[in-house]
Amino acid sequence: MNEYFVIQGQRPLHGEVRVTGNKNAALPMLAATLLTDEPVTLRNAPRIGDVNTMLGLLKALGARVQVNDDATLTVQAQNVHTHELDRDLATQIRASILLAGPLLARLGGVSLPPPGGDVIGRRRIDTHLLAFEAMGAKVDVNLTRHRIEITAPGGLHPQDIFLDEASVTATENALMAATLTSGETILRNAASEPHVQNLCRMLIGMGAEIEGVGTNTLRIVGRERLHGGEFEIGPDLLEVGSFLGLSAVTPGEIRIKDVRPDELRMVLHVFRDRLGVNCWLEETDGGYDLVVGSEQRLRVEMDVGGAVPKIDDGPWPHFPPDLLSIALVVATQAEGTVLVHEKMFESRLFFVDKLINMGARIVLCDPHRAVVVGPSRLYGQSMSSPDIRAGMALVIAALAAQGSSVIANVRQIDRGYENLEGKLQALGAAIERTTIPPRAIS
Repeated sequence: MNEYFVIQGQRPLHGEVRVTGNKNAALPMLAATLLTDEPVTLRNAPRIGDVNTMLGLLKALGARVQVNDDATLTVQAQNVHTHELDRDLATQIRASILLAGPLLARLGGVSLPPPGGDVIGRRRIDTHLLAFEAMGAKVDVNLTRHRIEITAPGGLHPQDIFLDEASVTATENALMAATLTSGETILRNAASEPHVQNLCRMLIGMGAEIEGVGTNTLRIVGRERLHGGEFEIGPDLLEVGSFLGLSAVTPGEIRIKDVRPDELRMVLHVFRDRLGVNCWLEETDGGYDLVVGSEQRLRVEMDVGGAVPKIDDGPWPHFPPDLLSIALVVATQAEGTVLVHEKMFESRLFFVDKLINMGARIVLCDPHRAVVVGPSRLYGQSMSSPDIRAGMALVIAALAAQGSSVIANVRQIDRGYENLEGKLQALGAAIERTTIPPRAIS
């Protein structure tokens, strides 16, 4: 059943919001539960669609899953009875491929369909397969069965591996496989995002030996077995950035609780220093809050000589690709001109036609670049969410727009944001979820 958000824009938002656990940390950490037969408990687990799908995949493999009411869940993969992933579930999320490394290391093989996920352009998996082959695995892409068969009948072997791109999921996959591979494996050109570091700390807590956490070179000494434990999923940087963006384009002051300043350096540089968002960090007894002020005078900071500046994405510590859609919406409300350059995915910017229909002044130069001229008055529209982050960007645009908006396909947004309408309603937003088709909404 399709569900819709109905949003009345230009309402003042006030109050506090606490973001949920990091989706991009939760998914590999769930995959890592396959590396041991002992129970693993994860705290601060987000209740979102992609996590539910990953739990379904683990159950289908034979793992026992217990979901508690206090945002914790426990997985025990003692009786994993198959290395073949459920096709229907695996094709729903990109993260299904993260089960390959643990299954390959523990069972000696894995059979999976090509992973699913957001349609934001080509998302190659070659880096995963090349890393597995370097460790001695055999890869067979079976086009007839639409399956990828990966086997290591002689076991995996430690290697010094240079990844052909700093892929987050390929780093995580090779990292997990290496923890159960006897000897020292070195991963060079490895991704170092906060969620990769979160996974590393979990694996170390399970008994793995890993050096270089937070850098682009990881050294892993494999163990015969790992043990269980209890681990914390960090706050979702992308949700922090999303609430920062929506706070900037709606009137009122919002406090985002318990953020990690070290993870926000580039995010704050873009939103505060490049787009003029009035926000600041406040130290509390338990850590830090990010406060977005009620008075905003959004203005693009020009480059030296008055040149048009650029907002672009890249691997950590650059600006996160998943926040580029949010920054683009904020730019429509800022005085000035900015070039948004999406380097990594050739279809992520294809949602801007919906913003243009709302009144935004945007020129889509090519699949990777858009010029935004602001500020523009936005008007409510009926539209559909194409993917998680573009869907959130449309919600933000609707909150800033004059009049009513209807957003369809909100289950895409649910894949990455827990109880979004509940959090927004608590801040004062006029947003409702409904199953009534848009044509029946006056």
